[in-house]
Amino acid sequence: MNKRWSLQEDVDRAVIGLLSLQLGVKPLLSRILYLRGIKNWEQAKEFFRPDLSQLHNPFLMNGMQEAIDRIDSAINQQEKILIYGDYDVDGTTAVALVFSFFKNIYPNVDFYIPDRYEEGYGISFRGIDYAKEHHFKLIIALDCGIKSVDKIDYANNKGIDFIICDHHLPGEQIPNAVAVLDPKLENSNYPFNELSGCGIGFKLIQAYAIRNNIPQESLMEYLDLVAVSIAADIVPIVGENRILAFYGLQVLNQRRRRGFDAILKLAAFNKKLSISDIVFTIAPRINAAGRIASGNTAVELLISDNPEDALSSGEEINNTNSERKTLDQHITKHAFSMVEEDKNSHLKKSTVVYHPEWHKGVVGIVASRLTEKFYRPTIVLTSSNGMATGSARSVKDFDVYKAIEACSDLLEQYGGHKYAAGLTLKTENIPSFIEKFERIVSATIEDHLLTPEVEIDAEIKLTDLDAKFLRILKQLAPFGPGNMAPVFLARGVSDKGYARIVGNNHLKLDIYQEDTRLCFPAIAFNAADKYGSVSEKGTFDICFTVEENEFNGTTTLQLNIKDIKFEYEKTLSKHQLL
Repeated sequence: MNKRWSLQEDVDRAVIGLLSLQLGVKPLLSRILYLRGIKNWEQAKEFFRPDLSQLHNPFLMNGMQEAIDRIDSAINQQEKILIYGDYDVDGTTAVALVFSFFKNIYPNVDFYIPDRYEEGYGISFRGIDYAKEHHFKLIIALDCGIKSVDKIDYANNKGIDFIICDHHLPGEQIPNAVAVLDPKLENSNYPFNELSGCGIGFKLIQAYAIRNNIPQESLMEYLDLVAVSIAADIVPIVGENRILAFYGLQVLNQRRRRGFDAILKLAAFNKKLSISDIVFTIAPRINAAGRIASGNTAVELLISDNPEDALSSGEEINNTNSERKTLDQHITKHAFSMVEEDKNSHLKKSTVVYHPEWHKGVVGIVASRLTEKFYRPTIVLTSSNGMATGSARSVKDFDVYKAIEACSDLLEQYGGHKYAAGLTLKTENIPSFIEKFERIVSATIEDHLLTPEVEIDAEIKLTDLDAKFLRILKQLAPFGPGNMAPVFLARGVSDKGYARIVGNNHLKLDIYQEDTRLCFPAIAFNAADKYGSVSEKGTFDICFTVEENEFNGTTTLQLNIKDIKFEYEKTLSKHQLL
């Protein structure tokens, strides 16, 4: 698939030059910082030296005072408290965090994860009935609840209070809970609105600790859970999230909890963890529990203090993840064939596929794979409890949540974010929904958004990759949305002559530029189709990130090539190339 390359040219060179002088670095590095919103020494200091003291006061969040008052009241009156959360990574880490914290100071607390298949997403009537039957007076809902107006009314009628800690977009009506903590509320005063669900949970325990004179340092042990949620839920790693992720990674790498240790041992992972490692190693295994079996297993793993119990739960989750992979591969293949067999597919700007027998637990993963392959806003639907239910994924800069919201007259339930959402509808409404969703997307998406974009930070010479540059580059981490690893453009490079295909579909290269003595090993994933052109020993342009490749205890520098353009391609379209 052709990709657009875009190099940001709208920069203030005077600001970049001054920043170079203040920091004593090359303009190339100052440009990278500038593109991340860092334009003076003070901002650079905060970026390179994140500190927990920079976290916002949790009581700035609307409803926090009421939430802490109600928790204090529950503890003083010896009421039972139920920690309730979604079954995905964000939800289960949030439950593990809040449950562990309060369990250490108060015995009458338990947790509840709804069954994905019996209860569906979010707060359920069955969960409230469980709370009533077991005499819980207060429910703290994490990563869900912002749209559960009817459920909260139901709980109120049963004498059960709710504190909602959510980060999803609210609907027109806010639930009548004791407190609603959500920085995305229209009247929110909180300075940062991109926290994960687990991040909201952390702000809750931070506020409780402040009110009850618990040392803030004692909260450090919970930041590993927050970091995992940030990585898995793909929230921007900027502002408060960057601080939480930075310190959370330290906990993960220095004194990780038993559950994460078990996961990594079973995955044969034995190097320093990054955000990317969480996304591809930890998150899928935790997610698999809620997708295929029960999210309870994930929470039990994350709160375990016993290495044998943790390993046992880890093995169960690992086996579930293997089952998830098999389902994922089978359904993805089926979904691909459905799109390819649709004679009108090439005329569409969206993808919606439905099959009643697909496993509900993997439709989100399949939607991501379809989006990656066909690069269109995508929805994958299956049947569950007599309804059609599914997940949506989007392409860069297109708000799929708004497109779904525009079809709300055909939906029973929906929720989510700009790039990922969930929805439920009657099966008889599927044809009408597919037609309307396509119409909405076609009317609102700009054509260039249907071509993948490679955003380039700077054009460089390979000789720029010296030791000092690479040392500072590493300090830009943790990388993720909002602070992606810098992408560089190098023109007129060549392969040393050892290009080869590895892992069936990946291209290994040894790249040099003019000076053949300076040569960098490189990998281009899913680029085996470019082997022939590379082997002709001509020059070509590459855009790439710089990474460390750790293998058999040895760490080497490697270029991770995002795209390759050959001379003959440069005449194809001025919109595709710089």
